[in-house]
Amino acid sequence: MSETSETPVEEMSFETAMAELEKVVGQLEHGDVPLEDSIALYERGAKLKAHCARKLKDAEEKVAAITLDGDGNPTGTTPLDVE
Repeated sequence: MSETSETPVEEMSFETAMAELEKVVGQLEHGDVPLEDSIALYERGAKLKAHCARKLKDAEEKVAAITLDGDGNPTGTTPLDVE
């Protein structure tokens, strides 16, 4: 698993996680990774995918919370109901 970072996935920005996910997919698609490394890469890729999905969902919720005035200009944000 030589080309992935050791940074914890939870600490990555969306862009960093997505770039690493692309590397992981590329390594797995290339097919010249030993089995044990392939398993570790797959697990890392699954964590990266889940992290990216969470980041996108959070961004979508923030965008959806923006209220617009009659002219379509943002007037503020509406608090989200987070439990």
